[in-house]
Amino acid sequence: MFRKTAIILALISVSWLLAFLPADANISPDGLVATSAILAESGTGYILYEQNAYMRHPADSLTKIMTLYLASIAVEGGVLSDSEPVEMTETAWLDLTESSTTQAIVPGQTMTFIDLMYSAYVGSANEACNMIALRLAGSIDAFVSMMNDKAAELGLSDTNFVNAHGQYHENQYTTAYDMYILYNEAAKNRLFSEISGTYRHVLEREEETVSRTLVSSNHMLNQNSNYYYRYCMSGIASATYEGGYSLVAAALEEDLSLISVVLGSRAVINDDSSTTMLNFTETHRLLLWGYANFGWRDILKTTDLLTKVPILHGSGADYVNARPEQSLTLLLNHNVPDEAFQIDFKIYSEETDTPLAAPIEAGDKLGEVTVSRKLNDGTVVSYDPIALIANTSIELNGVEFMRRKITEVLTTPIAQGIIALLIIILVIYLILVIRYNIMRINRLRRIKNAKNDIMRQRHEGFRE
Repeated sequence: MFRKTAIILALISVSWLLAFLPADANISPDGLVATSAILAESGTGYILYEQNAYMRHPADSLTKIMTLYLASIAVEGGVLSDSEPVEMTETAWLDLTESSTTQAIVPGQTMTFIDLMYSAYVGSANEACNMIALRLAGSIDAFVSMMNDKAAELGLSDTNFVNAHGQYHENQYTTAYDMYILYNEAAKNRLFSEISGTYRHVLEREEETVSRTLVSSNHMLNQNSNYYYRYCMSGIASATYEGGYSLVAAALEEDLSLISVVLGSRAVINDDSSTTMLNFTETHRLLLWGYANFGWRDILKTTDLLTKVPILHGSGADYVNARPEQSLTLLLNHNVPDEAFQIDFKIYSEETDTPLAAPIEAGDKLGEVTVSRKLNDGTVVSYDPIALIANTSIELNGVEFMRRKITEVLTTPIAQGIIALLIIILVIYLILVIRYNIMRINRLRRIKNAKNDIMRQRHEGFRE
C-alpha cells in the first residue's frame, strides 16, 4: 500500500512540475491527473483535447454554474431586479448537511438578489443557491425542474440535477463535455460572466456591523496565489470526497478563447505539509498546452487576389482580379503545414463557356473558391465554398461603349416606332417612284408610237 501511494505521489509531483513549464516548452496533456477532462475553443466548439469527456461524474459544486446561469437570465430578462431585497427562509436550509458549504446567512437576514448570487457562486453558499431557487421558482423542486429543462434545451444528454447547490447525490451527475457546453453558453450572459470572473466580493449587510468578504474557490483568479494564471477570465472549483477536485475555467490569450474542464483530480500533501490541488495545476498544464500548440491561421483573406478572370471590351484591361468575398480563418495545430490545404476555383464564365464582358463592378460575383484539407489519415475535409468577387470595377472601352449606346437607343419603343414610320414612308416613296416611272415609261412609249405613226403616214403619202 505504501509503495502504491509513493508511486502515485511521484507521478503527481511530475505533473506539478510540468504544469509550470513555459508556454513554448514541449509540454503535453497526456497522463492528465483527472478522471475526465476537455479543452475546447469557445467560439467554434473545436475540441483540442479530451480524456473520458463523456464519462458521468458527480456534478458537485459545478452545479452552481446552472443555478447562477438561470438567475442571471432572470435578471437580464427583467423577471426581477438585482437590487431586490430577499429574506432568507428556513426552507433554504432544510436539505443541507453538516458538510455543506455556507456563508451563514441565517433565516430572517435580508440581502439584495445580486449579493445572493455572489454568495451562491463566489462564496459557494448552498443556502444562497436554495434561496435563489425559492425566489425564482417558488420551490426547490420546481427550480430543479427548470435546471433540467435548461440542460435538455442545451443538449446536455449526460447531466441530471437533483438540487440547486451540488451537495452530493447519486443521481446528480454530469460530464466534462456537458460542463463545457453549459459554461460556454452561460458565459455569453453578461451578468454571469461578471460574477463568475470575480475573485473577491464584499457584502454589506444591514444586520451586521462588519462587512463580509467573499472569496472565490477559483484560485486561478487570485494574483497572490501559486495557482494564479493571468489569462484566466472566470471559472469555479469544487472539492468533495465523492467527486474529487474539479475545476471549470475560461481563459483568453490574445484572440484565442479556451474553456477547460477537469473533473475528479486530486490533492497532494507536500513534504512541508502544504497541499497542492491538482485540479488547478492540471488545468494550468492543459491551458498552457493549448496555447502553445494551437492558434488561428488565415487560410483565405479578403485582400488575397486569387486569380485573374479574362474579360471582353474592358477599358484598358483584358482581365479582372478576383478575391474571396469572405475570409477563412481556422483554429489549427501549429504542426499543420500550409501544404495540407488545396484551393480550387470555379469561374462561372468558364463553366458556361460564356465570355465575361465589361462593364464589371467591384464586388460582382465571378465564381467560387473551395478550400480542402488532407488529414493525416488521408481523409479530405472540404470547407464551405466562398464567393469569388471582382476586386475592382472595369469600364467598357469607347468603341464598344458607343456601339452599345446606339443599340440601346435603337431598341427603345420610341426609336422602334420612328424606324417603323420611316420604313413605311420609304415604302410609300418607293411605290410612288415606281408608279411615276411606270407612267413615264408608258407616256414615252405612247409618244414614240405616235411619232412612228406620223413617220409611217408621211412615208406612205410620199410614195403615192
